[in-house]
Amino acid sequence: MGEVEPGPAGPLEPPEPPEAATARRPGGIRVLKRNMKHNGGRNCLNRRSRFGSRERDWLREDVKRGCVYLYGADTTTATTTTTSSSSTSSSSSDLHLVLCTVETPASEICAGEGRESLYLQLHGDLVRRLEPTERPLQIVYDYLSRLGFEDPVRIQEEATNTDLSCMIRFYGEKPCQMDHLDRILLSGIYNVRKGKTQLHKWAERLVVLCGTCLIVSSVKDCQTGKMHILPLVGGKIEDVKRRQHSLAFSSAGAQAQTYHVSFETLAEYQRWQRQASKVVSQRISTVDLSCYSLEEVPEHLFYSQDITYLNLRHNFMQLERPGGLDTLHKFSQLKGLNLSHNKLGLFPVLLCEISTLTELNLSCNGFHDLPSQIGNLINLQTLCLDGNVLTALPDELGNLQQLSSLGISFNNFSQIPEVLEKLTMLDKVVMAGNRLEVLNLGVLTRMSHAKHVDLRMNHLKTVIIDNLEGNKHITHMDLRDNQLTDLDLSSLCSLEQLHCERNQLRELTLSGFSLRTLYANWNKLTAVNVYPVPSLLTSLELSRNLLECVPDWACEAKKLEILDMSYNLLTEVPTRILSSLSLRKLMVGHNHIRVLPALVEHIPLEALDVQHNTLSRLPDTLFSKALNLRYLNASANSLESLPSACAGEESLSVLQLLYLTNNLLTDQCIPVLVGHPHLRILHLANNQLQTFPASKLNKLEQLEELNLSGNKLKAIPTTIANCKRLHTLVAHANNISIFPEILQLPQIQFVDLSCNDLTEILIPEALPATLQDLDLTGNTNLVLEHKTLDMFSHITTLKIDQKPLPTTDSTVTSTFWSHGLAEMAGQRNKLCVSALAMDNFAEGVGAVYGMFDGDRNEELPRLLQCTMADVLLEEVQHSTNDTVFMANTFLVSHRKLGMAGQKLGSSALLCYIRPDTTDPTSSFSLTVANVGTCQAVLCRGGKPVSLSKIFSLEQDPEEAQRVKDQKAIITEDNKVNGVTCCTRMLGCTYLYPWILPKPHISSTPLTIQDELLILGNKALWEHLSYLEAVNAVRHVQDPLAAAKKLCTLAQSYGCQDNVGAMVVYLNIGEEGCTCEMNGLTLPGPVGFASTAAIKDAPKPTTPSSSSGIASEFSSEMSTSEVSSEVGSTASDEHNTVGLEAGLLLRPERRCSLHPVPTAGVFQRQPSCATFSSNQSDNGLDSDDEQPVEGVITNGSRVEVEVDIHCCRGRDLENSPTLPKNSSTLCPEEHARGLFFGIRRQNSVNSGILLPMNKDKTELQKSPSTSCLYGKKLSNGSIVPLEDSLNLIEVATEAPKRKTGYFAAPTQLEPEDQFVVPRDLEEEVREQMKQHQGSRPEPEPREEDRTELPEEFDTAL
Repeated sequence: MGEVEPGPAGPLEPPEPPEAATARRPGGIRVLKRNMKHNGGRNCLNRRSRFGSRERDWLREDVKRGCVYLYGADTTTATTTTTSSSSTSSSSSDLHLVLCTVETPASEICAGEGRESLYLQLHGDLVRRLEPTERPLQIVYDYLSRLGFEDPVRIQEEATNTDLSCMIRFYGEKPCQMDHLDRILLSGIYNVRKGKTQLHKWAERLVVLCGTCLIVSSVKDCQTGKMHILPLVGGKIEDVKRRQHSLAFSSAGAQAQTYHVSFETLAEYQRWQRQASKVVSQRISTVDLSCYSLEEVPEHLFYSQDITYLNLRHNFMQLERPGGLDTLHKFSQLKGLNLSHNKLGLFPVLLCEISTLTELNLSCNGFHDLPSQIGNLINLQTLCLDGNVLTALPDELGNLQQLSSLGISFNNFSQIPEVLEKLTMLDKVVMAGNRLEVLNLGVLTRMSHAKHVDLRMNHLKTVIIDNLEGNKHITHMDLRDNQLTDLDLSSLCSLEQLHCERNQLRELTLSGFSLRTLYANWNKLTAVNVYPVPSLLTSLELSRNLLECVPDWACEAKKLEILDMSYNLLTEVPTRILSSLSLRKLMVGHNHIRVLPALVEHIPLEALDVQHNTLSRLPDTLFSKALNLRYLNASANSLESLPSACAGEESLSVLQLLYLTNNLLTDQCIPVLVGHPHLRILHLANNQLQTFPASKLNKLEQLEELNLSGNKLKAIPTTIANCKRLHTLVAHANNISIFPEILQLPQIQFVDLSCNDLTEILIPEALPATLQDLDLTGNTNLVLEHKTLDMFSHITTLKIDQKPLPTTDSTVTSTFWSHGLAEMAGQRNKLCVSALAMDNFAEGVGAVYGMFDGDRNEELPRLLQCTMADVLLEEVQHSTNDTVFMANTFLVSHRKLGMAGQKLGSSALLCYIRPDTTDPTSSFSLTVANVGTCQAVLCRGGKPVSLSKIFSLEQDPEEAQRVKDQKAIITEDNKVNGVTCCTRMLGCTYLYPWILPKPHISSTPLTIQDELLILGNKALWEHLSYLEAVNAVRHVQDPLAAAKKLCTLAQSYGCQDNVGAMVVYLNIGEEGCTCEMNGLTLPGPVGFASTAAIKDAPKPTTPSSSSGIASEFSSEMSTSEVSSEVGSTASDEHNTVGLEAGLLLRPERRCSLHPVPTAGVFQRQPSCATFSSNQSDNGLDSDDEQPVEGVITNGSRVEVEVDIHCCRGRDLENSPTLPKNSSTLCPEEHARGLFFGIRRQNSVNSGILLPMNKDKTELQKSPSTSCLYGKKLSNGSIVPLEDSLNLIEVATEAPKRKTGYFAAPTQLEPEDQFVVPRDLEEEVREQMKQHQGSRPEPEPREEDRTELPEEFDTAL
């Protein structure tokens, strides 16, 4: 099977493609050999190199057919196969397209190609040789199936995509990188002189640097054993001053020898110097050959007989080869050997002959058993066998009496091996991730030498005791992530530390004789019994349980320093706890505490968390008795006042962090704050403050972060200028009308004054260089002059509103939904959260919202933000099944991340609202898909409905079991291979198959009871419950203010990480219909409606930073190597009939409830992308002569606003010219000179069509109006808004940029355009109106009444 028989009419033989030369090979395999161009560093092919339609027809006949892209030797040497994105060094590469079936073995392809072997590379990482019987196409199909593709036809289609080469790739020859070869072995023929004196002459010799030795031999005798070996460990390497490009190699010791080697070029000199310097700097003879795809060690390595530690981790070492594992016993001094992750399958028995070994690592090799000869390694002290499939250990292992560390985690043991009782030096029993269901404490009692027991992530359900004898030697026990319901360890009288988090415990009983730390979070505990009183206990964590009171024994613990009982059912805090003379940290938040006991004596308390209780007041003596208190969080209570800081004149308070958000505090609490002169962080958000006295703020000189959002403040005191250390000011959602004097602060970085009543900004002559983020959105009356924008040009992120157009009375937004977005970096120096918001998706009949969290990387969230909507639009064209197109959207986006997704990963959440065609009682349906930890919550009738699933090891036992079954190593901090706690993500392909991109998908019909939708990342939901989040924003009219409120609450509740929130207000119901069929006539294009026609619609919201009304100027760095991986995702092969045929007839206007039936024509969707340029800071490459049109640049990040996928959009100036006696507008519109323009938006939103007056085009060049209709360049100048562009067509003709996704057209500088002085603006406007009014207007004919082409604009 799999053969393509020669001759016509063969069932598996595709017709001869006319555009490609085909060669028939032995075995009947069809090979299409072409010189295929690579596109930059993307390691994929351009369209001209794809196989033709005839091959596709042949593939469609059988889903078991397919193709394999076979990369040749020149490809592997020209391109980099690791994660670094180096560009192709040659213009073309030898790439073969092999048509075959799933039954075609590798040997058959090799015979047809004339090659010895095929090689497989996964995720740009290691390269292994395929066995002759392995079937390459079946490997690809299995890989795609495990990723999540289910349809065989779709799997076949994906397998033909060349973008897949970033995840799976086949080579005809083994690729080698120069830097890898240098680390393994350096060799060459050079002039060599022996000795330090000049008595010896220079002679030509073969020089080899391998392992720890320099090998010098004559050219003729290099194969006869006549060679000189120079050990370099501990020696020296020096430059030869009198000879260019020469090095002197010297060994260590009194009898040191020296060899002078003269190199021909500087590059060779540097290579040898770099590698030799690493060797001579070692104290012990260590050779690291890990991650080199080795099948055997180099032959010259055996001359380094002084090697003591050899690292061969992450290779494909073979047994029977000249340098295979069976020959490692030749190293006579070898003490440490690492062979982990070599997929050996069978234990190399000859390793047991290396009697000098003291450390052996054989993890993750698929061993099912161990040979009895392992007992010969009598000197072994450390043996690591984690990540195998062992079920038992041989009795001969008991001979290893010096073995002190044995790792058998993540195997298949169902009980503790009895042989461990013989290993008297073994003090740790590490068996995490096995299959133990019953823990017999009697077995541990017999192991008198064991002190530490690690049994986390097993299947433990019960603990039994077969005798009453106590265990006096076990001191540490780890039972996390099991299935225990009751735990009695009172027999472990020497137990010092216990971990039992994330079980199902209801009752816990322990011995308190030696207990020092207890961690029992995330259980269902109602009782914790410890006897006797633990006099040595220092830390007690019992959060997220069902405890109703603090245990009595905890109140009597005299050395208790940390007590965490948050998320329980406490109603009071015992006086003995709060008055403890040892307690330093008390966490009792998220309980039902009504009052705290009064303090009589001084206490050493340093941190107190009482948030989310029902406190109406704090103890009057709290600050006077707790003089060491530095942290206090009393947010989400009912506080109306604060206790006084001190009784005397001088305050002794050392309080530094004070969080009082979401209380009932008034202006009367402000004077009390003066008693805390060391305050650094102060949060007073969502209270009832109306004023902040200037004299009080003046005394808080140490203040660094101030949050006053959600109050009723009308101004920020001018004395804030005295807070010289202030770097963050958050005061959104107030009534502030005067811009505070914060631009003179030397350390100010982040300022959020959104959703206020600002009208103007008075700025100094020079702004602080530290200012990075300024948010002014939501200030509807704010007008920024040209000079002001010029002053703000250096700010990394500037968020301002795009003003409404002069002729519009109301903002044209979606009838059924509107959104607001807030993102805050917290205490991180970069924002790794991005969001996608498109209120008008798929021709205005739907909406798409997304949230992407990269944890520690910002590249992948931005790439997903730019491309995922385009992928969704394409998948919607292929399938109407929401589960299918949503799953494929995630899987294709995963592939399109390219090399950027090999090492980086991101959580992703995507919400798609579309007309519901299945449920006649519902107008819209909501489909939600997610991977990772981003979640979506729907507010239905005032109650939260979770729509997502958290894919993490801690909260998803099924996913944790899947990862365990695939033998991943889960570290103690619950991360897969120590990288991430998520089990499903986009990207991180090198962690396949443990990390998968297949999403969780849920669909629900939207009803009139659905009020809003909340999207948030992990940090948001860790600090806000679903119910609290819904209740916090239900009655907030502005979605932007609602989103910002959620982020502020999360930060005040303890979040220090990146936090992102998006709030989507829903107005679903027939009363929102705005169709002409219902008698409503709208002055807008199809699919858009005016809010004036909405009944009971939400109040017109203030412009959001993520909506089409707001604009964001950003210059954050965007990695060019990442951005080069992702381009446009939509195909340009779709039908564009009607676009070139002139103007379109105006169809009947429909709303999103009653969309016009589609005609099957694929419409490109506005999308967004981030263009990066590291060539210059003004958007120009070295070859450009003009700025790029539509580019907003301010530093290293470039944002482009264009329409990349609009198939109907055309530039107005390029549209067909109308006859003078015809009109495209109705008489009323024509009288006003009305036409449709494009509203500016930011990088995550689709464009919105708005009516505009033609006067705007004449006045937009004036300084006063440029800020209304323009966009800012790096020099602060304003560029008028462009009309919609079809970038797919324009980019193909524009010059190619050195970085970024594709090129953009150029435009003239704004200084070259006509500018109307501000004082003449009104006069010019009147003259233009008179000029237009004087024109005769012929009566429009019915057949001439057409509608202008629909246009879109999107920000990239």
